[in-house]
Amino acid sequence: MDPMIVAGAIACLGLSAAGSAFGTGFAAAAAVGAWKKCYAANKPAPFILLGLVGAPITQTLYGMILMFIMLGKSAEGAGFACVLLGIFAGLGIGLSALFQGRAAAAACDAQAETGQGLTNYFGALGIVETVAIFTMVFTIIALGKIG
Repeated sequence: MDPMIVAGAIACLGLSAAGSAFGTGFAAAAAVGAWKKCYAANKPAPFILLGLVGAPITQTLYGMILMFIMLGKSAEGAGFACVLLGIFAGLGIGLSALFQGRAAAAACDAQAETGQGLTNYFGALGIVETVAIFTMVFTIIALGKIG
């Protein structure tokens, strides 16, 4: 197997996962702070905040899907294309996860404070997620043109 294909596949997964790590980290820190405020005020701590914290993790799966598709490529010249696609797709997906986590952090604070708006918060996170889904789908289309 062409090592460039492997490099592109790993770049895609790694950058996607890095974004998920940042995003879930931001959201988790906000959830912990929101729970602390609830405990200090003798209010029930909303368990649903874990759903907000976990939202950015799906981008790692999108990077993994692309990684497996790239690893299945064996066409002549596919290596350079996979490196470019892997880097740019991984960045797009990873940045989606990072900013989804920042939005989830704000949603954690708002949900814990008001107890309202959860559907709206998940809707906003879904829109940010769409960037990652579009990136994955369009990269799959581009990979289909190789070989």
